[in-house]
Amino acid sequence: MKNLKMIFLGAPGAGKGTQSDIVAEKYGIPTISTGVMIREAIKNNTEMGLAAKAYTEKGALVPDEVVIGIIGERLKKDDCQNGFILDGFPRTVPQAEALDKMGVDINCVVSLEVADEKIVERMSGRRVCAKCGASYHILYNPSNDGASCDKCGEALSIRKDDAPEVVLDRLNVYHNQTEPLKDFYGKKGVLVLVEGQEEVKDTTALTLSAIENAIK
Repeated sequence: MKNLKMIFLGAPGAGKGTQSDIVAEKYGIPTISTGVMIREAIKNNTEMGLAAKAYTEKGALVPDEVVIGIIGERLKKDDCQNGFILDGFPRTVPQAEALDKMGVDINCVVSLEVADEKIVERMSGRRVCAKCGASYHILYNPSNDGASCDKCGEALSIRKDDAPEVVLDRLNVYHNQTEPLKDFYGKKGVLVLVEGQEEVKDTTALTLSAIENAIK
């Protein structure tokens, strides 16, 4: 079996975080979160981290070329040699093209397909850990005590992004900016579509089966 170099696509609330954590654990590969990666690069004062800090200190978005540089630094670490999952990047076709130019050979892209109305329904139950980035849901994937993170013990919180009107705005952005990535990776022959189910375990079964078929 070839090394997994993966991206999960899907609208906000489709279950990307949950499924990527499960897949990462099964295959023993890291999930590379863009947000966490930028914070670590800044903390460690790497070349790209210092470049990112110049933007974050002004409250500005970190530009693509800096994010790409940070991803390049991160993917050189030993834990990525057997594969990885990129979380939160790319979000646009130009970002995906930049990954290609950097020589990042993505060989499996899973798109989780969930209807917009179901997304809005799901979001109000989502909880996140601000410390380590782990994600939960009060119905589909609760933490052991429902209030704190199983991984690090930090109290879980609801993001303001999960308000219904904000979710609808985010869905519009996804459809306009990120969904075109399905065509981009479809043409490369690495895209697999997975219909999101009510139960996490059912979505997981479909996801793992799709990945196994894609990387034979």
